[in-house]
Amino acid sequence: MKNKIAKEKLHTLSEFRREVGIPLVVAKKLILWGEVEAVKLVDETLRVTEADVLKIKKLLKNPWKKTSLYFKALGPGLITGASDDDPGGIGTYSSVGAKFGLTLLWLAAWLLPVMFAVQEACARIGIVTNHGLASVLQKHYRRKIVLGIVVLLITANVVNIGADLGAMAASLEMLSGINFFASAIFFAFLIILIEIIFQYHFYVKILKWLTISVFAYVLAGFMAHPNWQEVFRSAFVPRFIGSEDYLFALIAVFGTTVTPYLFFWQTSEEVEEGKIAQFSSEADLRIRNRIRHMRTDVGTGMILANFVFFFIVVTTAQVLFKNGITNIQSAEEAALALRPLAGEWAYLLFALGIIGTGLLAIPVLAGSGAYALCEVLRWREGLELKFSRAKGFYFIIALSIIIGLAMNFLGIEPIKSLYYSAYLNGIIALPLLVAIMIVGNDKKIMGEETHPLWVKVFGWAAVGFMAAAVIFSLIFLFN
Repeated sequence: MKNKIAKEKLHTLSEFRREVGIPLVVAKKLILWGEVEAVKLVDETLRVTEADVLKIKKLLKNPWKKTSLYFKALGPGLITGASDDDPGGIGTYSSVGAKFGLTLLWLAAWLLPVMFAVQEACARIGIVTNHGLASVLQKHYRRKIVLGIVVLLITANVVNIGADLGAMAASLEMLSGINFFASAIFFAFLIILIEIIFQYHFYVKILKWLTISVFAYVLAGFMAHPNWQEVFRSAFVPRFIGSEDYLFALIAVFGTTVTPYLFFWQTSEEVEEGKIAQFSSEADLRIRNRIRHMRTDVGTGMILANFVFFFIVVTTAQVLFKNGITNIQSAEEAALALRPLAGEWAYLLFALGIIGTGLLAIPVLAGSGAYALCEVLRWREGLELKFSRAKGFYFIIALSIIIGLAMNFLGIEPIKSLYYSAYLNGIIALPLLVAIMIVGNDKKIMGEETHPLWVKVFGWAAVGFMAAAVIFSLIFLFN
């Protein structure tokens, strides 16, 4: 057998993926799944035989198969991006679209490279250090400061969870007539049970399929029949209004898209991925390979997140703002307002999308806070661990969801709180972004895998933009 392989032409992974026309992330996953039997050479590098190249070429002649393999290969980056468009985020974007029309649409394009840079920086830190973000931050900040940031993070997350559960329950009540409180309880305990029962390698498959739900908003956007010439004019040229409401909305959108809980989640899930994806026994080679295919994953997730943000603003600007409906308090309220103006299908897609994105986002919100707090308290953590081995970690997840659920029973207005939590996220993001940029450029921590130039440019641009927005909003607040 070895002699036969020796006579065959062997391809490097880069040659293999070019030959068959797939991204490197998919090529690596084909080896992990056993579709391709890679040959490991003496120098620890992997090679693919000519026979396997021909086999995969034949397999990929079916375009549906090629697309499904690409989707199957994606992981934390895709989930991070899709969960960014949770019901709370949908409510914020809907509110902005209804109140300001297309005025803030430019943020979708301008925030994309910033989101890409920040999430790549977080993913890179997780891959290289094999530790979550809270653990790494303690190398630069005192433990009490990190704990304070984590408490603020969890507070904002719990408000988001409460708003998301309320939006999901309200949507189900609109669609089926099932009691709001019964629906909220059902969704809360369903998510807790799934997150505790299933380990990460299986659970991540459920989350990936739930990302499909965000495409409901893309379809709703087309059904609104916007003036595309007007849309594209507003999509790239920034427009500024010197008002407190505009600046508050700007920071809320920033806090919803470039949001702290995604920093912690992305970093921790790259650590989880590292536990189940061992391609080589040589650590440096494995890190370089994972960073290369992480970029495809993160890029796909961030493009998806901003694509959905773009279409939600387009839909609500076209249907609500142009019809004088400028005060939208929630995602489900936006769905109801769309019904008489954009038709039954647009309403249904908007409402069903709220349920799907909530099922995706709530585990990420609860999980990110649990990872962060456990790292500070030095408790055992990880979705790949069974409940018996990480009771504290799963307790924090369950408690976060239950407190969020309670907000819907105590008369607290989750939607009003949500807008302020988005603003709070924008404030929290500022010191975290500074720390991420410093840590990711520290050769003592990152070795040779420090931030590339484009990450430095867009990462520090995000810090500058956010600092300016916060300063101006405070000036308006105290004047």
